[in-house]
Amino acid sequence: MKYLVLILCFFGINFMISQDLLLEAESFDEKGGWVVDPQFIEQMGSSYLLAHGMGVPVENAQTQVNFKKNGEYKVWVRTKNWVPGEWEAPGKFQIKVNGLVLENTLGLRSGWGWEYAGAVQITNKKNTLELVDLTGFNGRCDAIYFTTSDIEPPSSVKKLATWRKTVVMEPLAPKITKKYDLVVVGGGIAGCAAAIAAAEQGLQVALIHDRPVLGGNASSEIRVHTLGIYGNFERILKKLDTEHYPNGSPEAHKDQIKRDNNVKSYENVSLFLNWRAYDAKAVENKISYVDARQTASAESIRFEAPLFVDSTGDGWIGFWAGAEFSYGRESVDQYGEEWKEHGELWSPKQPDNAVMGSSVLWRSYEAEEVAEFPEVPWAMPVARDYAKVKGEWQWEFSRNDLNQIDDAEEIRDHMLRAIYGSFGNAKKLPENANRKLEWVSYLVGKRESRRLVGDYIFTLNDAKSGRTFPDGVVEETREVDVHYQTVLEDEKNPDFISEALFYKTPKYYIPYRSLYSKNISNLFMAGRNFSTSHVGLGGPRVMRTTGQMGAAVGFAASLCKKYDVNPRDIYTGYLDEYMNLIEEQKYTPIPDSKK
Repeated sequence: MKYLVLILCFFGINFMISQDLLLEAESFDEKGGWVVDPQFIEQMGSSYLLAHGMGVPVENAQTQVNFKKNGEYKVWVRTKNWVPGEWEAPGKFQIKVNGLVLENTLGLRSGWGWEYAGAVQITNKKNTLELVDLTGFNGRCDAIYFTTSDIEPPSSVKKLATWRKTVVMEPLAPKITKKYDLVVVGGGIAGCAAAIAAAEQGLQVALIHDRPVLGGNASSEIRVHTLGIYGNFERILKKLDTEHYPNGSPEAHKDQIKRDNNVKSYENVSLFLNWRAYDAKAVENKISYVDARQTASAESIRFEAPLFVDSTGDGWIGFWAGAEFSYGRESVDQYGEEWKEHGELWSPKQPDNAVMGSSVLWRSYEAEEVAEFPEVPWAMPVARDYAKVKGEWQWEFSRNDLNQIDDAEEIRDHMLRAIYGSFGNAKKLPENANRKLEWVSYLVGKRESRRLVGDYIFTLNDAKSGRTFPDGVVEETREVDVHYQTVLEDEKNPDFISEALFYKTPKYYIPYRSLYSKNISNLFMAGRNFSTSHVGLGGPRVMRTTGQMGAAVGFAASLCKKYDVNPRDIYTGYLDEYMNLIEEQKYTPIPDSKK
C-alpha cells in the first residue's frame, strides 16, 4: 500500500505543512529478487525488503509511484548496515527513480535509521521507483520517504511508530472485523493441527500465519524434519508432517504441497497467509480480539472469537493479553531437574536467561564448473577458520546476553556471517572449487523463547517417571534433549555450533492442563510455548509432539463451544467426554491418500 498524504510534521516547536510521500518497501508491486521479511516487526517497527542473494546481487525491486505535485523532493531511506566495521558494508544498495540512480549509496549506517539518498526532480504524475542491490548480501530497505522539507524523519522506534501512524493516517482500530468460533495464531504444525481438529468438529476457524506457506520450522522455507510420535492423532498429523529427510533438504517442498493442500481442503478454515498478529486485547483476563496486519499491504483485520490458540512459538498472543509466562532456565532446585554428570550445562544453580538457540540451515552443491564466491571479510570475525559446505541442526546460536525474541535479528545476522564466512573458508580448498551455495534460509528456526504458564507446568521429572495424568492428551517416547553452545566447553570452538545432551526416558505424557493459560481464561497454547520448564521442553518441543498439542486443543475447543465454557472447565467438568473424544481419534481410519 503506497501512501500520498498531506501531513503536519512536528518536531519540538518546529512545524510545517508539506506534500510528502511515505512508501513502505514491502508494498512494492514487483519484488524482483528481494524478499519480504516480517520476523522482527516488534523490534524494528515493520516488515522490510531483504536482498537475500547469497553473494549474487538480486533482481531490482520495482514499483509505480504517483505524485500529486511536481517539484524537487529529498529522498530518505530507512535501512541499516547490518555488519558495521572496518570493511565495505555487505548490504549496499541504491535507489533509482525513473531510471536515474540517486547520488548516495545506502546501507551504511549502524542500526536502523534514515539515510539520505539524494534529491530528485519530479515532473510527472506517474514515476518508477527501483531498489538496486549491489552485493547480494542481505541489504535491507524498510521504507522510502519523499519530502519537500529539510527535516529528517525520526529514527527511534517509539517516535517512528507515532510518526508513521500520523503520516499514513492509520485508524485507531482495523476497519474490518471478522468473527469466528476459534482463532488460531501461528501456522506451524501445532497451529495447523489445532485448526484441523476444530474444523472437523464443525467450528468456524481462522488460521493466521505470517508466511506464504504453512509449517513453521517444517516449512520449505526453514526445512527441519518432523520428529516425535503421533500419539492419538496419526490421521491428522500425517496430513502435516514430513519424511525424515536431512534437515535443509529440498525434499521439504514435497511435504509443503501436501500440507498446504490438506489445510486448504477444509472449507471452515479461513486461512490468512502473510498476515501477522500485532495485538491482543484482554478485558478481565479474557481475550476479546486479536488484530493482524497483512505483511506487504499493511491492511489490518480485527479477529473476534470466544476462544484463541497461541501457536506463535514466541507466545505473542499470551504476552499481549497479559498471560503469565517464563523465559530462561530455572534453578536446578526449583523443580529438582538435576543431571549431575552435566551440571551447569543441563540446569544451573541460579536461574538465568539462557535458552536453546536458533538455527539457520543451509546447503551447497557441486556445480559442473568452477564457481566463484566473493571475499567476505565482515563474516570472518564470526567464522574465523571454520570451513564447511553445509549446515545442519548443530548450526545454532544462543548467548545469555541475547534474547531470542528481542535480539532475533542480531541472532539471525550472526548466523548469516557464520554461514558465509565458513563457506568462504571452504571455497579456498581445492576440492571445493566447484562448490556453489544452493540455499541459505533467512528465517530463524527457533527452539525456545517464552513459555506460557498453564495450570500445570510439565517438567523433566514427569518425563523421567513416565507419570500418567487423568488428562494426559499428548504422549512421547523421544528422549529429552537440551542443547548448549560448544563454546561453553572450549572457547576455541565456534560460538555458532551446538551439541545436545540426551536423557533417556520411558514413554511420558503431557496433561491438558499444560495447554491452556493459567490466568487468561479463553486462551489455549500449543507448540513450544506450552506450559513447561526449560528442561521439560527438551523432549516435547519437536513437531509431531507439538502437533499433538495442537490437535488436543482443537478438540477441546469444540467442547468449549458445545457447552459454552472456557478451557479450564473442560478439565473440571467435562473431562470424561473430552478424553473419550481424544481416544476416539486413535481408531479413526487413515485415508490411503494420507498415509
